[in-house]
Amino acid sequence: MSTTDSGTAWRRRAEDRLTDAGYRRGGARTALLDLLDEQRCARTVLEIEDELRANDRTIGRASIYRVLDELEQLHLVQRIEVGQGIARYERLAPDHHHHHLVCKECGAVVPFTDDGLEEAIHRLSAGAGFEVTGHDVVLHGTCAACRAAAGDEDVPAA
Repeated sequence: MSTTDSGTAWRRRAEDRLTDAGYRRGGARTALLDLLDEQRCARTVLEIEDELRANDRTIGRASIYRVLDELEQLHLVQRIEVGQGIARYERLAPDHHHHHLVCKECGAVVPFTDDGLEEAIHRLSAGAGFEVTGHDVVLHGTCAACRAAAGDEDVPAA
């Protein structure tokens, strides 16, 4: 398994927190940690299940939900509500912060970062005397491909 330095650090932190919380190592938990360690953006449970299966790691959906819930409670993953009753999960790491654009037509999820947005959130929290410990921005709309398929003449060239 090839991991990045941040992924390896996340994996070690995850294993330590799980151990400290009294969770034992198990096949489902190990397979999910392996997958999340290499993850760069949020996935649905179905996408996680499909990717595990493609890597010859068959894990029941209930086990995936259970492990993701444990990881979320330990602040190791974040659940992102993208609308239409769909939730995505991604690992939380200091160097892995971004937000998401979600197409309401095809469901495509596009990660983005914006220093100006981060600065605005910091200014807002400082001005309100509020310590923001985490945030996620999900912007809903229609992607260029779906707008083009619908015949929208104002679609910029991709």
